[in-house]
Amino acid sequence: MDRGFGIEELERYRRQLLMEGFDHEHQQRLRSSTVFVAGIGGLGGTAAVYLAVAGIGKMVLSHYGDLTVSNMNRQILMRHSGVGTNRVAQAKKTIQEINPDVEVEIFNERITQQTIEQRLLSCDIALSARPNFHERRILNQACVNLDIPLIEGAMNGMEGYMFNIIPGKTPCLNCLYPEDDPQWQELGFSVLGAVSGTLGCLMAIEAVKILTGFGVPLLCHLLVFNTFDMTFKKLLTRRDEGCKVCNNK
Repeated sequence: MDRGFGIEELERYRRQLLMEGFDHEHQQRLRSSTVFVAGIGGLGGTAAVYLAVAGIGKMVLSHYGDLTVSNMNRQILMRHSGVGTNRVAQAKKTIQEINPDVEVEIFNERITQQTIEQRLLSCDIALSARPNFHERRILNQACVNLDIPLIEGAMNGMEGYMFNIIPGKTPCLNCLYPEDDPQWQELGFSVLGAVSGTLGCLMAIEAVKILTGFGVPLLCHLLVFNTFDMTFKKLLTRRDEGCKVCNNK
């Protein structure tokens, strides 16, 4: 049985509970949900912050490596004092300082076929924010296998894209990108921090909508944008009936 909200919790979420149609049941759905965040850099780190302040119950964070000075133009979960230390450990500390009610589990590792399904077993949704297609494809396959919704987002310079993957209902990553795009290689693209932050916020919004049933998620559409001239477009997408990943759903 779900416990009621305490006075501090109600005060913390008071402003979002003022939204027309968003009630305690929606808030409870967030509190009862677990999100897997693959990558806590500019995209995933920003999304994690806003899911934490929205009241997500638990986060599972996966990211390999230590913080570098070059990360600091976009990674709002991090502090300069943490340069040279483990990123997921620092992310957990920051999130729990922001909202101590959020449970955080961390893994200092890349996304691999050997571990990903085990990491996802307790999760209700996943966010794809790794800087390479290899790990994104592994996560896409695992989410399709386990029927877990996946929010896919990526950016380059001042451009970005985002779409939601609902297994059996929408195209998956492989449907839209059957081959790797050479411009989206790890450490091979430019980053304006505010652009990655913008996309991270949009991913958090989509996660809240999917988990709570509040609002209209982006389904069977690809959102593409270029902040250089503030162009935003929604492009209709279709499942590839011959997709080797999701055609049996």
